Amino acid sequence: MSAALNYGVQSYCFRNFKDNAEVARKVKEIGVDRIEVCAVHADFNDPEGWKKIVGIYRDAGVTITSIGVQTFTGQESERAFFECAALAGARHISCHFQLETYLKAIPQVRGWCREFGIQVGIHCHGGYHFGGQPGVLKHLIGLGGPEIGLCIDTAWAMQIGPHQGNPVRWAKDFAGQIYGVHYKDFVFEKNGMWRDTVVGQGTLDLKGFVAELDKGGFAGMAVIEYEADPENPVPALVECVKAMRALVG
Repeated sequence: MSAALNYGVQSYCFRNFKDNAEVARKVKEIGVDRIEVCAVHADFNDPEGWKKIVGIYRDAGVTITSIGVQTFTGQESERAFFECAALAGARHISCHFQLETYLKAIPQVRGWCREFGIQVGIHCHGGYHFGGQPGVLKHLIGLGGPEIGLCIDTAWAMQIGPHQGNPVRWAKDFAGQIYGVHYKDFVFEKNGMWRDTVVGQGTLDLKGFVAELDKGGFAGMAVIEYEADPENPVPALVECVKAMRALVG
């Protein structure tokens, strides 16, 4: 199967549901069996508690493929993120770096990547966030690669504008350096404000993006993310899964 189409879901979609057993049921309900777990559903500084969470998903038949999005600031305590990912058998962490600390944090993270055999993908998060535009991302990946690459969040990539933030172009330009994907879609209002929509029904060229990922040999972690309707996200996520399945064949 194409890695781009071997996707799961980001646990943040279920942020209003704190019981991981319930989240696991909802993951299966939408039609997938893989998850990236965020800090809403786990304390990554509590390894014993994390072991229980890993067991909940494992018993439900849900694979933890990644954790995050975690922020690395150069603190030794952040090694716990790698320990937790390894306990779950995950081989990816989605992350942010900060302007003030990235020169310290990146070498530290590279060392942990090598120690644990885990890749880190820098999550782009729009024009207002450090690491949200391609020039900065290329600089950070240049400092941290090959252990550190890119996690393309398609909606936040588009938020910086169509010239710099075209996910299809990013899939081409960062080919070989893309370790994670968040399939997310926005519709933009006249004032530039965004709202979530079912993936492929908004601004994102979903088919073209997946095709370019495949062309570039993408082999990383992929999840759907839909942030609207936090009280009842399942119906829209079911539609997201249907949109992804329509690309097969």
